[in-house]
Amino acid sequence: MPVEVLLAEDERGIALTLTEDLEEAGHHVQWEATGLGAERALQERVFDVFVTDIRLPGRDGMELLKLAKAKRPETEVMVITGYATVEQAVEAMRRGAYDYFQKPFLNEVVLERIEQIKKLQELRDENERLKRELTGEGNAFESIVGQSRKMEDVFRLVETVALSDASVLIQGESGTGKERIARAIHRLSPRVAMPFVAISCGALPESLLEDELFGHERGAFTDAGRARKGRFELADRGTIFLDDIDDMTLPTQVKLLRVLQEREFERIGSEKTLAVDIRVITATKVPLDEMVKEGEFREDLYYRLNVVPVHLPPLNERHGDIPLLVAHFIKRFGRDKEFEVRPEDLAAMEAYTWPGNIRELENHVERAIALSGESTELKREHLVPQASVLNRGAEIPEGQEKRTLKEIIVEAERAHLKLVLAAMGGHRTNAAKVLGISRKVLWEKLKDYGIE
Repeated sequence: MPVEVLLAEDERGIALTLTEDLEEAGHHVQWEATGLGAERALQERVFDVFVTDIRLPGRDGMELLKLAKAKRPETEVMVITGYATVEQAVEAMRRGAYDYFQKPFLNEVVLERIEQIKKLQELRDENERLKRELTGEGNAFESIVGQSRKMEDVFRLVETVALSDASVLIQGESGTGKERIARAIHRLSPRVAMPFVAISCGALPESLLEDELFGHERGAFTDAGRARKGRFELADRGTIFLDDIDDMTLPTQVKLLRVLQEREFERIGSEKTLAVDIRVITATKVPLDEMVKEGEFREDLYYRLNVVPVHLPPLNERHGDIPLLVAHFIKRFGRDKEFEVRPEDLAAMEAYTWPGNIRELENHVERAIALSGESTELKREHLVPQASVLNRGAEIPEGQEKRTLKEIIVEAERAHLKLVLAAMGGHRTNAAKVLGISRKVLWEKLKDYGIE
């Protein structure tokens, strides 16, 4: 695996030769000639190694060292300077530098140190993997099933943003799994050992929501017999997830904005200000920018929340994920019993739009298993809403009534072949098994229909 290196050096000759040697060794290098450029790069990307000069235009190397370690402690920093002193070297190591070089230096020494860092990071990753296996923590995405292109894009974005403390706004229809994505961000973040606190803003009226978020002091209102911590206080040093933020009223939005800006608040009935260190993740089922235009959501709060937007696609856009999800839910609800879904029934499931998304699909698979009796074959009437089947056949599209049965069958077979191939990721052997035909027959049909 290549090492991601950020090089901050204003001497062009040194930067070019070192970059060339690092890239020849197989590493990825981003060179910045100014301290401000390096600072911006540290904020925007994740680096394994940061090599920085002490004296840089716009920002001091020691300040950048502090910033790099604060943003991501795992990033190893090597400091280079032409004006070395013992005190400076000690200070750099005290701030967390991995090594310290005086100009002129040999590029081979830097390459050797980076190889050492690479081996240490590989050992660290292996230890984390073994730890997860021993503790049963598993993968951060273990509860999220999907391999479609759109979900792969979501996974990559989550892995990138999780390492920072930036606010994340997850947008997706109801039932797409927004809280699961929020939990994955937390599990991949440096705050993983701290609390993850979730609350739905649409489940409580305004008065109760404020109490849930900020807590109250004893005697703050009737029945307040004792002091109570709110969700923000409980999430201190961890992550708070505010689901259905689009249901939050404007007065509560004002109070939330202050917490985001100042990272402090007061319990209801208290004059004491409490400070919190939190990562904020929110989710919405409707586009917040449209609510801003209509005056239903504060524009300043929207920009505070929408630092990194994550869009979760609806299930009908996740091509190829339904077979995986069906298998996942069969394993969850089947109680070690093997169940089967006929290829034509699976195709019917893929043709349905699933307005309730994953939650609706999960409910139908669970129901099909519950109603299966002694049979191991799940029935279509339990897997696919019957109203959708009836509605699809209620009206004949214009021109269809003049087509022969053979034409309809040929078109349906061609469409189904393409559907199953896409679901199997183009793997012909697996597609043939699902279709119940040999590879030779499948190959001949693909050739006849001109399917690549």
